[in-house]
Amino acid sequence: MARLIPRVLTIADSDSSGGAGLQADLKTFTALKVYGMSVVTSVTAQNTQGVSAVFDLPADMAARQLAAVVEDIGVDAAKTGMLSNAGIIETMAAEIRRFRVRKLVVDPVMRAKGGDPLLRSDAQGALVRRILPLALVVTPNIPEAEVLAGRRVSNFAQRKEAAKRIADLGPRFVLVKGGHASEPACRDLLFDGRGFHILESPRIRTKNTHGTGCTLSAALAAYLALGFGVPEAAQKAKEYVTGAIRRSFSLGRGHGPLNHFWSLP
Repeated sequence: MARLIPRVLTIADSDSSGGAGLQADLKTFTALKVYGMSVVTSVTAQNTQGVSAVFDLPADMAARQLAAVVEDIGVDAAKTGMLSNAGIIETMAAEIRRFRVRKLVVDPVMRAKGGDPLLRSDAQGALVRRILPLALVVTPNIPEAEVLAGRRVSNFAQRKEAAKRIADLGPRFVLVKGGHASEPACRDLLFDGRGFHILESPRIRTKNTHGTGCTLSAALAAYLALGFGVPEAAQKAKEYVTGAIRRSFSLGRGHGPLNHFWSLP
């Protein structure tokens, strides 16, 4: 019997408030009609106002989850989210190589929406050395791009230079998101190793942006699993996230969540 639904895996943290992390990823997968699976790397105590605690699972347990999924069900595309320590990064990189996960989207999660650190400083080097070379696409926001490129990014020309520098670290495509910029439009920049694609959308003024980066990378992985090439998958993922932000709602006292199911009837 033919398999009818693409299989997409998220390797990420659990967000107890449901707005970010693997909960946002699984909602995105469902909305885009792919089969979602998860590897839990960390458990967070988190809400719309911030992260109050993080508990990292043992790296071996994360590896066992990944093996259980791949050996039985298989994976057409995957994304990584929060990988908070070097041990988990090293182990996940080894497993991704072992199982030859080709369509890998890396969201280099470093800080939560409220500013709480989610990547330990000693893990940044492991992320650069072990995970980025495995990525088909890496999706940093501007602050993350500054860390990865090792330089200030305060204008669009510097965003281009940062994308080139990050590409030198190994990923096939670099998508520098423009949400943190002050431009009238929100311009994401996709670098394919040779040239640039600009993905533009209206800037929506709202504080309800909890989980935006998680949702974008999950949507990108879903569209890759559905068979789209990277530029088209990135454009479709941006359109999906823009719609989810536009139809977001206030929940809690901080940054509210997106509406992941806005496109469903």
